[in-house]
Amino acid sequence: MRAIDLFDYGLSREPNRVCLIDNHCKFSHSEVSVFTHKLANALRNGGLIRGSRVGFYSSNCALTFIAMLAVFRAGCVWLPVHPRNSINENLEFLIENSCEFLFYHSSTSIDAAEFKKNIPTLKGFNCVDALAEDAPNLESMANGYSDYFSSDDLGEDDIAWIKSTGGTTGRSKSVLISNRSLVTLISAFHWCMPLPDGHVTLAATPLTHAAGNVSLCSVANGGTIVFINKADPALIIDAIERYRISTMFLPPTVIYNMLALPEIRRCDFSSLRYFIYCAAPMSVDKMREAIDVFGPVMSQGWGLAEAPLLCTFMGPDDYAKAKDKPQLLASCGRESPFAHVEIVDELGTPMPDGEIGELIVKSNLVMNGYFNRQEENEKALRNGALYTGDVGYRDSDGFYYIVDRNKDLIISGGFNIYPSEIEQVLWSHPAVLDCAVIGVPDSNWGEAVKAIVQLKPNHIVTDEELRNFCRKSLAVFKAPKTVEIWDDLPRSMLGKVLKREIRDKFWQGEARRI
Repeated sequence: MRAIDLFDYGLSREPNRVCLIDNHCKFSHSEVSVFTHKLANALRNGGLIRGSRVGFYSSNCALTFIAMLAVFRAGCVWLPVHPRNSINENLEFLIENSCEFLFYHSSTSIDAAEFKKNIPTLKGFNCVDALAEDAPNLESMANGYSDYFSSDDLGEDDIAWIKSTGGTTGRSKSVLISNRSLVTLISAFHWCMPLPDGHVTLAATPLTHAAGNVSLCSVANGGTIVFINKADPALIIDAIERYRISTMFLPPTVIYNMLALPEIRRCDFSSLRYFIYCAAPMSVDKMREAIDVFGPVMSQGWGLAEAPLLCTFMGPDDYAKAKDKPQLLASCGRESPFAHVEIVDELGTPMPDGEIGELIVKSNLVMNGYFNRQEENEKALRNGALYTGDVGYRDSDGFYYIVDRNKDLIISGGFNIYPSEIEQVLWSHPAVLDCAVIGVPDSNWGEAVKAIVQLKPNHIVTDEELRNFCRKSLAVFKAPKTVEIWDDLPRSMLGKVLKREIRDKFWQGEARRI
C-alpha cells in the first residue's frame, strides 16, 4: 500500500465535507481530489517521472498542501524546506537532492528567485498562490489536464519524502522516508488516537515537520485541516474556538507562551480531543498546568526525523494515571503498536528496567537511510535497528523516559550529568519561561554546568536566586555553576532550542569540545 491510497480513502469518505481552510480559500474533499489528479498529470507532462524530487518553499496554506498530495499521487518525492532556514542551508539541501521542480509561495518569491538561478537540476517551478512573471499559479498549472491520473507501479519501498534533520546537532542530513514508513506513521497515529467523525485539525507550525505529519494523518481519515501561518498564541486560541479544533500539534515553547497568557483560563478548549506535543522535552510542572488548562487531552509522541512521530505514545489515559504516579508526567509513553523500542548499552546489549542506556527502534517507521552518507548510515542503522542517540530508561510498567541526547551529556569531574534533569528544576521556577543547560570549559572539572535562561514577560529574578533555587533540589555537582539570563534563546523553526549555537559561544577557540 502507498501513502496516496490512504489519502484517497480519506478524500472519498465525505466528498462534500470541507477538507482545507486558510485565510484565503476553502476546498472540499472532492475538490482536493480532482485538483491533485490534474496536478499529477501536469507534473508528469512537465518531464517529471516516478521518483523525481519536488521542492516546497512555502508558508502554511491550503494550496501548498494540495500540491503536496499531488506530488505523492504522481509518484514523486516531497522535498520540503522552510523560509526560516538560511537560504544557503535550503539551497544546499535542494541541490544535494537534485530538486527537479519547485513549488513556492509568493511570500517567499525573493529567495525562490535564488533557487531558480542556482539549482542546476530544476526543470520547472510554480508560485502556488499567485501568477508570477515566469511562473504559473497552481490553478493555471492544472487547467486543461485530466481529472484522472493513471498511477504506475509505485511500490511501498519507493521514497515518498526526504526531510532534513535540521542541523540542530551538526550538519543537516537528508532522511529518506519510504511509502511504507509513511503508511506506518498514519496507521500508528489512528491506532493511538482514534479521531471522531468530522474531526478538525489545526496546522499552526511548519508543515515541514510534525504539523505536516499530523495533517497528513488527518486527511487520510476524512478530516478537515485549518491552516494558520504563525504559531501565535492569540491566533491559535482564536482558531480553536472559531473552528472547534479537535486535534493539533504544538512544540513546548509555544505551549509555554500560551500558558503565560493572563486570559488563558477564560478560553474555550472544550472541542479538543488530542493536544499533541513533541520535538523537545516539556517541563513536568508546565505539563501539569497544561492538563489543568486544556483538559485531559494532552498527548505525546516520541520519534525523530529518522523514525517519525510515534515510536512511543503517551495519551490522555496515560496522563490520567499520573494522579497516582506523578513520575509519569516525565514519560514519553509506551512503545506504539508499530514499533519495538529497547534500551541498550554501548555494545548493543539490552539493559534491565531502570537502567539508563541508548534507545533503539525496530519498526517500519524507520528511514531507508541518509542520502549519500554511508558512514553515518553504518552508525545509525545496525542489526535491523535505528540507534537514535537518545538516552533514557524504561520502568517496570513499560513506560519510557528520555533523559537526554548523547551529545548533550555533560561530564564534570568524572560525573555524568544530564541537562534535562536540571532544566526540569529551572522550568519549575515561576519566573522562567524557557531554559537550556550546557557544559562549558572549566580548567578544574573539564566541563562546568551552565544555565541559559529566558524569563517570562514582566518577571525579574537574579542569576544568584536561580542558582540557589537549583541547589535546593539538585546534588551540588549538578547545580549550575553559572546562570545567564538572555532575552531569547536561539531556536529551530519548530521552536526547539539550538544548544549547538549556545555551546559555540562558549567553546570558541577550545581544542576539544568535551
